[in-house]
Amino acid sequence: MSNSILEVKDLEVIYDTFEGVVRAVNGITFSLKTKETLGLVGESGAGKTTTALSILNLIPEPPGKIKGGQILFNGQNLLDLPEKEMKKIRGNKISMIFQDPMTSLNPVVPVITQLTEVIQAHAQVTKEQALQQARKMLETVQIPPGRVENYPHEFSGGMRQRVGIAMALVCRPSLILADEPTTALDVTIQAQVLRLMSELKDELDTAMIMITHDLGVVAEICDKVAVMYAGEILEQGTLEQVFQNPMHPYTEALFKCTPDIESDETTINPIEGLMPDPINLPEGCCFEPRCPKAMPICRKQKPCVRQRNGQQTICHLYNEKGEMIYG
Repeated sequence: MSNSILEVKDLEVIYDTFEGVVRAVNGITFSLKTKETLGLVGESGAGKTTTALSILNLIPEPPGKIKGGQILFNGQNLLDLPEKEMKKIRGNKISMIFQDPMTSLNPVVPVITQLTEVIQAHAQVTKEQALQQARKMLETVQIPPGRVENYPHEFSGGMRQRVGIAMALVCRPSLILADEPTTALDVTIQAQVLRLMSELKDELDTAMIMITHDLGVVAEICDKVAVMYAGEILEQGTLEQVFQNPMHPYTEALFKCTPDIESDETTINPIEGLMPDPINLPEGCCFEPRCPKAMPICRKQKPCVRQRNGQQTICHLYNEKGEMIYG
């Protein structure tokens, strides 16, 4: 992992609420190299967005708190940096594309002005130079020159999302955190946005974490996949490994929930039950209450990390060599 641009090690995040301590992220570990795209998938409430916000050190405190672990960006632990230093990184070296641009864009400021402010905050340029860079980036994401003075509410959903992408990329960051950037878009616009993100990522040599529920999006744009559930990464590996030979029962269940046009199956098999309460997580495997392959040991003991040709999972079905011993 020494040549990784990002290394997350044993990250733990909690939220201290009146109801109790919410264990949002529970000791996850993963890495990302330059130019790679990692797909972070799982159900709502799995901890995906919390993971992204932790990387930028934007967990609201209180009630949130990063309880433990390390987040190494180019070898530097971001959790040790003071807020003044983190401001130099956010939007500059690490940027985030938010799920809903209407909540991340300022509704009373023209989009060209918002991009200009980002550039001036991170680069020693004149206002005129910043305006030129902003115009060029908006043109790159296919915003017509005559529209750059418009306000966010004057754009369609797809155009607003392209503005959000422009804002994230305008300072040429080394890492992009994309939090479900295509969820609210129709299929045609979604395809255009994904193609644009992929092209710009390759052009700028940028690494990316794509947070999504959509396995089709993962297949389209990602190199690696990490499957999250109840604050844990249950499985991770290359796109081919996870899609062709999933190891964890939860990953298998996700694929069974996804329509396959090449299959003769006419029904979709949903995962029975709900994700566990993060205030009261199971003693053993977090997926045990819903797992069709659960065994008595799953209820009582946390599984260890098992590895098979670089593909990792945490499941009692496998031995130390990554060989399936049950099921």
